[in-house]
Amino acid sequence: MITVISQILGFIGSLCLLLFGMEMLSNGIQKGAGNNLQSLLHKISGNRFTAVLTGLAVTAIIQSSGATTVMVVSFVNAEIISLTQAIGIIFGANIGTTVTAWIVSFFGFSFSMEAAAIPLFGFGFILKYFKKLKIHNFADCFMGFALLFMALGLLKTSMNLKPESVSFLQKFQDLNFAGLLLGVLIGTVFTALIHSSSATTAIVLTMSANGSLPWELGAAMVLGSNIGSTVDAVMSSVGASVNAKRTAAVHVAFNVTGTLIALLFFQPFLSLIDLIVPGTPIQNITTHIAMLHTVFNILATVLFLPFVKQIASITEKVIHESQKEKDAHYKIPIILPKNHVSTDLYVFQVQKEITKMAGRVMDMMDYLNQGLNQNNVTLESLAEAMNFQEEYVDEMNHEISYFLQKCSRLPTANHSDRNNYSNMISVIQNLEDLSDECCSIMHSLCKFKKNAESESFKNHTEELIEYFNQVYIFYEQTCTYIALGLSEIDKVLLSDVEDRIDSTKRALKKASRKRIENGSNVKAELNYMDLVRKIEKAGDCIFGVIQAIQPNVEDSVLADGSEKNLISAQNVIINTKSRKAFVSGKEVLLAVKEYELLALLMKNKGQVLTRKQLLESVWNYDKEIESRTLDVHIGLLRQKLNNQKLIETVRGVGYRIS
Repeated sequence: MITVISQILGFIGSLCLLLFGMEMLSNGIQKGAGNNLQSLLHKISGNRFTAVLTGLAVTAIIQSSGATTVMVVSFVNAEIISLTQAIGIIFGANIGTTVTAWIVSFFGFSFSMEAAAIPLFGFGFILKYFKKLKIHNFADCFMGFALLFMALGLLKTSMNLKPESVSFLQKFQDLNFAGLLLGVLIGTVFTALIHSSSATTAIVLTMSANGSLPWELGAAMVLGSNIGSTVDAVMSSVGASVNAKRTAAVHVAFNVTGTLIALLFFQPFLSLIDLIVPGTPIQNITTHIAMLHTVFNILATVLFLPFVKQIASITEKVIHESQKEKDAHYKIPIILPKNHVSTDLYVFQVQKEITKMAGRVMDMMDYLNQGLNQNNVTLESLAEAMNFQEEYVDEMNHEISYFLQKCSRLPTANHSDRNNYSNMISVIQNLEDLSDECCSIMHSLCKFKKNAESESFKNHTEELIEYFNQVYIFYEQTCTYIALGLSEIDKVLLSDVEDRIDSTKRALKKASRKRIENGSNVKAELNYMDLVRKIEKAGDCIFGVIQAIQPNVEDSVLADGSEKNLISAQNVIINTKSRKAFVSGKEVLLAVKEYELLALLMKNKGQVLTRKQLLESVWNYDKEIESRTLDVHIGLLRQKLNNQKLIETVRGVGYRIS
């Protein structure tokens, strides 16, 4: 009795260690190569053969067909890939999962696994501390392999059963087809429980190698593991879009149909494996099972691949889109992986959702643009549409932020990932703040149009339209950067745009105060100034988005220093550390005095510098002398910077940069 309990506990512990080792192996590979895997899946073409190869490659790398199918369901759910592409990837994933069986077959029983596991684990552990090397991200990969080997060694020990204790397994084979169905059922249920067909295959290989499991029953259990592996896809599709449900249904149907066909031709199928693999099953049982697993998935793919479009069409007819799928409330179309999957594979999905969110806010900006040009009757309908969009944006903010917070807490997220998630949260929060400001502007616009006098209303509106257009164009540029990314130079140049918006606000408020002093309608003017203030605040929200967007390229402007060394004016930037000047990101070669003159003017942006100040600072002249040096250098700067309006001439005084 004690021996039986000991073996059961030993099996459970070995199984848990095997699953943990496989998860660590998968996470380690994804942490080190996640961005490349993301790119591989994202760039999938419509070619069905390319889709199969993609699914095969990704699954072989991350050692988990379940992880691949969950990713595929999620990508279909997010409308990143089509159902037809997803079917091809699923076919390839089934082939890719057979790599684990070959690893176990080749390495698991040919040498002392415990002897290999200890040094491999030690190497991986040491590698974790070499953080300056990018390879440190693969440390978990080596440690996972070590635990995998150790678990297989423990499985061999715990499952080294006496022939008489497993004689009941031989009776399964005596049941003929019913026994095979029972074997398939065992493989299906066990795989569904542990969420890993690779682990089931490893256990079958171990039991077969020990002589505990007959060849035919082991083959049936491996076939059943293919059905059980679909549980991850099914679970991930719950609550997802109709296309995600269709993808999961195809995965289930493909694996179940393939298994049933294999059972119908079971004996000829086993004979084919015997023909391919040298020796009898008793002599080389592990290679036979690994080959059966591979040949089954390859043949099933070859059989169904020509009918991908037909399979997709049938699935679309069987699974209809319900009205609930078209619900107006936002639900993030991303499925957070419960195991195996590195979250950086989902970053570009979040970026796509942020782009959609920015589009919703753009609609709100359009409503404001219309409101500034329409009468009071139209404003009510615009305000109603604005409120609907604002509520939807609030939902997007909540859903996406919550998802990113969950991602940042997962063990697969490294420091760089968490910084990226934090920046994305900042972007969406600024977008949500902008949507609130849009609603607030619309409310103030309604009040302003109600209280403004008809004779002054037109002039006020023209000023507001001109001012709002500055913010509108600023946001249009920002939407482009949200979708495509931006460089640090873009951030610096756009900060100048934000400064101009602030400057315009001050000028408009000053003009409004003068109108009040001259007897204008106080209530209307106060509403006007409130509108000006809120439009400027919307510009601040947009600039907050710009500041939060992560740069996607290296910037030559920053090659010799950080952002604090940069000074900008319009499309011109100087780096005070490297003493270089850039126009729209391209370096412009300046002479020493030209650079010093430009730097002095830019450091005192907005101030008028007299000729005497410029000559003393740049040329060390102690008094004004008859010289055209300053004028000549100003002319050369305007020509080289290709901007005649950057340096303004103040007649009789000097020069300034606004």
